[in-house]
Amino acid sequence: MTPHPARPPRRRTRSLAGRLFLVQVVIVAGVVAGGAVLAYLFTADRAEQAALGRVRAVAVSVADAPTVREAAAAPDPSAVLQPYAEQVRRETGVDFVTVMDTSGIRWAHRDPAQIGRPFLGHIDRALAGEVFPETYTGTLGPSVRVVAPVLDDQRHVVALVSAGITVDAISDQLRGPVLALAGVALAALALGAAGTALVTVRLRRHTHGMGAAELSHLYDYHQATLHSVREGLVLLDTAHRVLLCNDAARELLGLTDGVAGSAVDTLGLPDSLTRALLAPAPVRDEVHLTAERVVLLNTSAVGPGLGTVVTLRDHTELQGLTGELDSVRGFAEALGAQAHEAANRLHAVVSLIELGRHREAVEFATAELALAQRLTDRVVAALGEPVLAALLLGKAAQAAERGVELTLTEDSRIDDGVLPAALAPRDLVTLLGNLIDNAVDAAIENAARRAGPPEVTVTALARDGELLLRVADTGAGIDPDAAEEVFRRGWTTKQHGRGLGLALVAQTARRNGGTVELGRERGAVLTVRLPLSREPVG
Repeated sequence: MTPHPARPPRRRTRSLAGRLFLVQVVIVAGVVAGGAVLAYLFTADRAEQAALGRVRAVAVSVADAPTVREAAAAPDPSAVLQPYAEQVRRETGVDFVTVMDTSGIRWAHRDPAQIGRPFLGHIDRALAGEVFPETYTGTLGPSVRVVAPVLDDQRHVVALVSAGITVDAISDQLRGPVLALAGVALAALALGAAGTALVTVRLRRHTHGMGAAELSHLYDYHQATLHSVREGLVLLDTAHRVLLCNDAARELLGLTDGVAGSAVDTLGLPDSLTRALLAPAPVRDEVHLTAERVVLLNTSAVGPGLGTVVTLRDHTELQGLTGELDSVRGFAEALGAQAHEAANRLHAVVSLIELGRHREAVEFATAELALAQRLTDRVVAALGEPVLAALLLGKAAQAAERGVELTLTEDSRIDDGVLPAALAPRDLVTLLGNLIDNAVDAAIENAARRAGPPEVTVTALARDGELLLRVADTGAGIDPDAAEEVFRRGWTTKQHGRGLGLALVAQTARRNGGTVELGRERGAVLTVRLPLSREPVG
């Protein structure tokens, strides 16, 4: 036994949900990190500005203090200024308050050992009477400081004051907010990752773990399938709006391309079809007529809150074949009935011969042949169209079997070759067959309520550029109030009828550019007029 070739291993690709998860995690991490950096920079700047504002206030306050001006003129300024500066430093929370002469020699400093030494920083702008800030590395390390001049009563600079806060102290102040900011950032990152994971799980369930390429191929296959299948497919939402309508459905229903989003009751469909589409209950193999076609309708709910799937199959050809099959079956039944009657008549002829009544046997046989041949000769002579002739003979035999007299009027005439090639024989069977069937049923139904046998009269005439098919019966007629409804699907007077016969007649006539008229004489009169020079519609 030859082993089957091994299937190539399927290339594993990361699912769309997995890819989106990675992208979303990276985005969330980037956003959180960027936000944290911006928040840190903003907090650091605010902390530095706050520190600078505090040391400026301290420096200006000390420079304006009378104690400092008086001590600057005293023989030993450090004796007064050193304890005063330390007191101010402790009360204000700055890291140092330094008082110096105009040469930059310190009179007061946090470290007493630095008294008498030169100030590390710039003093030129302060000697010019300006209060200015700077960041400089002094004896205590890098610091944010402000240098302010001490002015006497004549506005002369007699001393200088510098107050500052070290950069390390500012960093210590930022440590708490930075830790809190880092915690918030990590919590936001964790929350974002968790939310992304939940979305990813849901997305993976909806995409069945497929990757982007697989989803793209699936969509392409979906579109190709929808547009290639011959069955019509329509998807409706819960509000009965069209979500999807493939090419076959648009062709069957006579719709345009832009039907997506339209409500079913605005599509201009026949009333019975619209009611079936709007019905809450499912529809199974229900026959409906559009302007040009016979369609088989099925509807099914997709699920709770998801809408309805509608499938349509074209039964126009099948309906025509069914009509032809009914006609053939009628012919067969008529032939069977005629064979049965012929056998009875043959037995009668044989019995007359056996009884020696030869003349009576000849007369009986001749009379029966003449009666059977009269209608055949009349039909064949009047109708050159073989389909109509065969149909009429078969319907006459069926009617006779049911006790109905079917006659062809004297003015009936259709010469051979008069009917256009575009007028299909199948349409002729649909038109005349349904009209005769309805007329026979109506005549039989009304026979018990009137005197005389039930009768059906047929006129088939081609003249003046049109084909006229008229069928009259001796039935009860059609109520004038129902004249507009008689040609709609579902209208019937029979207990077990489907109401398709006259609807098919109207559709077939309309498809061939003709009309159907309803009248009344002894009973109902239905007249079909078809142009002989016009191509079929659709």
